[in-house]
Amino acid sequence: MKAESLSNMVGGWFAGDFAPVVLRTSQFEAAVKYYRQGDTEAAHHHKIADEITVIASGRVRMCGQEFGQGAVVHLAPGDSTAFEAIEDTITVVVKTPSVAGDKYLD
Repeated sequence: MKAESLSNMVGGWFAGDFAPVVLRTSQFEAAVKYYRQGDTEAAHHHKIADEITVIASGRVRMCGQEFGQGAVVHLAPGDSTAFEAIEDTITVVVKTPSVAGDKYLD
């Protein structure tokens, strides 16, 4: 058994091909991310990875649309999005595969 704290992970990322992580793997990346209302991320895309974002709580704007609790947003390679937390939000994000440097600002 291995036990760790999410607070020791960088940006909420707890699995993937980087450190520190609980599970090191090149097959996928996984994170739990916490946002405050008004937090943003610049528009970006991935050339290799698919990214799935689950809105566990809160409300966000992605791809010019609003999504709330329970929404599942799939971004295929090449799909671009910016991110804005419309209210305090928790997301669960999975990217596959885990590829270093596969994030390109638009």
